Amino acid sequence: MVQMSATTDSDALARRNVWVLVGAQAILGAQMPMVFTIAGLAGQTLATNPCFATLPISLMVIGSMLSATPLSALMQRHGRRAGFVAGAVAGAIGAAIGATGLLYASFPLFLLGAFLTGIYMSAQGFYRFAAADTASDAYRPKAISYVMAGGLLSALLGPQLVKVTAESMVVPFLGTYLAVIAVNVLGVFLFALLNIPKPAAPVPGASLGRSRLELLKTPRIAVAVICGTVSYALMNLVMTSSPLAVVGCGFQTADAADVVSAHVLAMYAPSFFTGHIIARFGVEKVVALGLFILAGAGVVALSGVTLTHFFGALILLGIGWNFGFIGATTMLASAQRPEERGRLQGMNDLIVFGGVTMASLSSGGLMNCSGGTVQAGWNAVNIAMLPFLVLAGGALIWQAMRPKA
Repeated sequence: MVQMSATTDSDALARRNVWVLVGAQAILGAQMPMVFTIAGLAGQTLATNPCFATLPISLMVIGSMLSATPLSALMQRHGRRAGFVAGAVAGAIGAAIGATGLLYASFPLFLLGAFLTGIYMSAQGFYRFAAADTASDAYRPKAISYVMAGGLLSALLGPQLVKVTAESMVVPFLGTYLAVIAVNVLGVFLFALLNIPKPAAPVPGASLGRSRLELLKTPRIAVAVICGTVSYALMNLVMTSSPLAVVGCGFQTADAADVVSAHVLAMYAPSFFTGHIIARFGVEKVVALGLFILAGAGVVALSGVTLTHFFGALILLGIGWNFGFIGATTMLASAQRPEERGRLQGMNDLIVFGGVTMASLSSGGLMNCSGGTVQAGWNAVNIAMLPFLVLAGGALIWQAMRPKA
């Protein structure tokens, strides 16, 4: 049981919002493991070139990247609820178009649906920031962590829905996309319970905060953006190719769904205590631990292609993402001013999902077009993590060595 009572009375509203966002993360978030499990497999059947099998996932990430700034501006002007509802509606429309693409065997239509699904993906990324909006400084890392923990239920629900729906109709995966539509319609009703005050309109002559360039030049913000981007991009790089690698090595689609389920569980299960660890040991140490675990995932993946290796690598990948990404989010939230919230968060997610886009685009090419065998491609995907882990680790060391203000 998650204990949220050890907070001040001033956090009563924050606790209520956290529970709403946990529910949204669980219900609406179920579509992400569903889509990530089958989009590459569906793309493999629709694309004329196997190197483009993961292009649907890449288009989804591109949609997320391009919508991050507009969604952030919408929320800054009209509140979080408006942005979250817009994301769910886009998710439902994207799934409907994707289902139509499957029905008519149209890869371009399938890609368009994936792109619109990316708008939902972007909106989901703001759940973690919304958790911090009404929280005190002491409760903020726990609030972010609890909301991320809602993904634990989505990790259980999403892959099981894939198992039930993937072959439920004559057209493979069509039933899954119809289920995604239902998930979005159901989840949108939750946001009626969300109570986050709209940001106050700027007073004429009042400070608007630092510019985007000034924000990026702030060392703590720069390090948070780098570590968040690397954590998320490397997770996506490996996860995108994992269903193709599992099936390509002779296992079944159900096995790939189980591997993705274990991965998503590992992404969110630590969230029940990540906030407490950050509060006790400091955010920089937790981010560093996340990067170390991501490196460990690569080592396990390079050690073999049995189901045990796939499960081990993807579980470590999920845990490393959790520590690295939640830590980077907490670092970023602690470095912003209220008037900078929309500007900084939109810019951050634009950069993060820009990195994820590059990782997703690279994943399919590395997996299907490197070395001529499935194992060679899988190895190439995991070796590609190394330089980016060095970059993020170097940024953390630089931050630690800087004189304290």
